[in-house]
Amino acid sequence: MLHPSAFEYHKPSETQFADMADARHRAFVYATALDALLPDGSDKTYVLRKLRELAMWVNVAITRHPDGSPRE
Repeated sequence: MLHPSAFEYHKPSETQFADMADARHRAFVYATALDALLPDGSDKTYVLRKLRELAMWVNVAITRHPDGSPRE
């Protein structure tokens, strides 16, 4: 069962915010490499969109426990 706050906004701590910024930077570096490596087309578009989705879920993983409750 999900924690009651699973769908609420949880402001990240300073440490979590720094971790999120680091993860976003790493995702950007990887996306830049993939953009240069992959030929244009629907597969490349799919890969880059999934990488953006993954970057969003990384933020969730940094700020919440598996049940959706906030990490302190």
